[in-house]
Amino acid sequence: MRASFSLAVRGILAAFVLAALGACQKSQPQAPAMPPPEVTVAVVQPRDLPANFEYVAQISGVREVEVRPRVSGILEKWNFTEGSKVAQGQSLFTIDAAPFRAALAKAEADLVSAQASFDQARRNAGRLKPLYEAKAVSQKEYDDASSGEQVTSANVKSAQAAVTEARLNLAYTRVEAPISGITSRALQSEGSLVQAQQTLLTKISQIDPVHVIFSFTEAEHLKFTRAMADGTLRLPKDGRFDVKLKLADGSEFSRPGKVDFTDVRVDPATGTIEARAVIANPQGLLRPGQFARVQLSGGVRPNAIAIPQRAVLEGPGTKIVLTVNAQGIVEPRPVQVGDWTTGEEWVITGGLKAGDQVIVDGVVKARPGSPVKIAQAPAAGGQPGQPAQGQTPQGEPPAAKPAAKSEAPQPAK
Repeated sequence: MRASFSLAVRGILAAFVLAALGACQKSQPQAPAMPPPEVTVAVVQPRDLPANFEYVAQISGVREVEVRPRVSGILEKWNFTEGSKVAQGQSLFTIDAAPFRAALAKAEADLVSAQASFDQARRNAGRLKPLYEAKAVSQKEYDDASSGEQVTSANVKSAQAAVTEARLNLAYTRVEAPISGITSRALQSEGSLVQAQQTLLTKISQIDPVHVIFSFTEAEHLKFTRAMADGTLRLPKDGRFDVKLKLADGSEFSRPGKVDFTDVRVDPATGTIEARAVIANPQGLLRPGQFARVQLSGGVRPNAIAIPQRAVLEGPGTKIVLTVNAQGIVEPRPVQVGDWTTGEEWVITGGLKAGDQVIVDGVVKARPGSPVKIAQAPAAGGQPGQPAQGQTPQGEPPAAKPAAKSEAPQPAK
């Protein structure tokens, strides 16, 4: 009896405690739901964008000449200062001229001898002519005299050519600058034997203006050609881009330039196409062989879409952006990307259209399929804007008047 009574009492007490706890839980108010996270969006607005390109380049003189001797001999003297400016026709080197003066004297003596032989042959032919007409000499004698005159005349011309050649060779012992410019160092010392047309003595470069040589790939050429065909890219006429030069220390060269040549061939060794720009260099800051980065401008991408680079996310095998639809719900959108702009934007070639709202800030807090609160919608490209027409940020009534002073959006707690 006593045990059954104790069990009954315990059951009644347990039921009372449970009832009391349930009453307490019903009396406590439920915690409020978390507000949707606040994000900043950019409204997609197609617009004309500048198409700029950048490549590694190398400087070369607008004219570069290798100076080589035109006659062989012993290099006798330097007549210039290495690395200095020289004028066209200025003497750079002197080759020992003694052998060439002797050769000229011999050629002149040979000419005198040939001229004397010719004069004698001409006199002989002149004496035999009236005798031949009077039938006093045979036909053969007259023909021999006439042929002797012609042979000696040719010998005179040959001797004259030899004299001319000897005089040229003597003049070539004075090695002159073929163009005006700046010389490199002398590559042969005095006393060296130099060979005609072979031995390199020095180089001369004209560095005002200079040429800027750069290359772009075959794949880029195909991409540009297709983009121009479908109207998504306009390039300057004849490819004459405006050019700026960025030097090795990061500074920008003060003078602009212009592309003046693009090769029609693809280099089979590198698979690239060579192009060239010309830039004025009056102070001589740019030197042949110097490396730089060339920036080309003047192209246009008409009606292009660009969004901040931070809005583009890496997805599985593709790139995606998070957009906000008309109901304020986050939707992932796969996109196709193109080149980067000169700012911090990425050209979008597919996946977005005008009026789409792309989340730019607050991407980490946004979840696909969840609502978000739009703080302020700067237009794509960095221009301040507003949310898409017909949509207001969730949790806020439509503003009747613009606020006198806008406050920076606070991060969601």
